[in-house]
Amino acid sequence: MPTPRTEAEWLERARLVRTVLAADAAERDAAGATPYAEVALLKDAGLVTLLGPVEHGGGGQEWPTAYRVIREVAAGDGSIGQLLGYHLLWFWAARLVGTPEQIAQVEAEATRERWFFGGAVNPRDSDVVIRDEGDEIVYTGRKSFSTGSRVSDVTVLEGVLEGTDTHVFAIVPSDQPAITFHDDWDNIGQRLTESGDVTIDGVRVPWAAAAGFRDKVFTPRTYNTMNVPTIQLVFVSFYLGIARGALEEAAAYTRTTTRPWLHGGQASAVDEPYVIDTYGDFEAKLWAAEALADAVAAEALPIHRDPDALTERARGEHEVRVAAVKARATEVALEITSGIFEVTGARSTASSLAFDRFWRNVRTHTLHDPVAYKRREVGRFVLTDELPEPTWYS
Repeated sequence: MPTPRTEAEWLERARLVRTVLAADAAERDAAGATPYAEVALLKDAGLVTLLGPVEHGGGGQEWPTAYRVIREVAAGDGSIGQLLGYHLLWFWAARLVGTPEQIAQVEAEATRERWFFGGAVNPRDSDVVIRDEGDEIVYTGRKSFSTGSRVSDVTVLEGVLEGTDTHVFAIVPSDQPAITFHDDWDNIGQRLTESGDVTIDGVRVPWAAAAGFRDKVFTPRTYNTMNVPTIQLVFVSFYLGIARGALEEAAAYTRTTTRPWLHGGQASAVDEPYVIDTYGDFEAKLWAAEALADAVAAEALPIHRDPDALTERARGEHEVRVAAVKARATEVALEITSGIFEVTGARSTASSLAFDRFWRNVRTHTLHDPVAYKRREVGRFVLTDELPEPTWYS
C-alpha cells in the first residue's frame, strides 16, 4: 500500500485496520493466539512507521496524530491498539534518551526494515543487572510484563549497572538464545498483548549502543523524563479507543437486536427514553474525554519539536495535564464498557458476542498505576502549585 502523507490519510488507513480487526475481534480474543497476523497487518498498513522519517519511507507524523491512530486501532481491538502504542513509544525511545548519532541510526533502520518494537522495561522489577565488560555490557535477569515479546523484531532492554544506580537502555534483537519469552500472560483482558515474563541470560550489547551514553557516561536532560507523559497519553489513547469501540458496537446492536421493555409502551429500543438518555450521556462524556486528550497532546508539540528547550516547570505542568486526562479517560472508559449492558439487554451477554471484552481490556490495563495518584498530582498542583517529581510513574 502507498504510504499516507497527511493526517487525514493516516486516520483513514487506521480506520481500515480497525474494520479488519473488529470483524473477528471476539473470536481472536477467545482464542488468545499469538497475534502474528495482526502485527503483520500493522506493518502492511504502514502504521509501524507512522513516526519514522519520510526520507526512509516513514510517515513523518507527530504525536497528536499517533495518539488518534492508536485510538482508531484500539476501537477495533484493544490488545492491538496497546501493542501499536507501546511500539510507537519504544520507537521514539531513541529520541528520548539517545545521542544524535543513535537517533539517526535507529530511526533510519527501524523505518526501512519496519521493525516492530517490544519492551522489557517494567520499573517495578529491579532484578536485571548489567555487567561492564570493557567494550560491552551484559544484561542478566528477569522482567515481567514484557509487552510485545514474541511478536517483536527488537526489544528495548533496561537494567541497572552493577554496583551503581545507573539505568541503561538498549535495543536488541528479540530472536536470540539469550532471551526467553515465557508465554505466561494469562489475564482477563488485553489477552493478545504478549505481555508475559522474559528471562535475559547474558544479552551482550556494545557500549556504543547504550542509549545516551558517551564514554560510559550519560548526560541527563529534562526531555529524558518525557517517557512517562508520552506513554501515559498512549494509555489514554487505547482506553478511549476501547470505549469508542464498545459504544459503537453496542449502539449497532441496540438498533438491530435489543428489544424494548414489554411494559414501556415503545415499539423499538431506540425509542426507549432510558436508552436514549444513556447513549446521550455516554457519548457526551466520551466526546469530552477525547477533546481533552487531543488538547493535552497538542500542548506537548512544542516540547517534542524543541526538546532541549524543555524546562522542569514546563514538563511538570504538562504532566499534571496528562494526569488529569489519564484519570478522566480511566473513569469514562470503565463506565462505558460496563454500562453498555444496561442498554443492550440480556441477550447481549452471549459469549459469542464477547461484549465483556471491552470492559475486561480496560479494567486490566487501568490497574497499571493507581488512578488516585494521578488525581493527587492534579490536586496538589491546584492547592499548592506542587509539580510532580519525575519518576517511572509521574
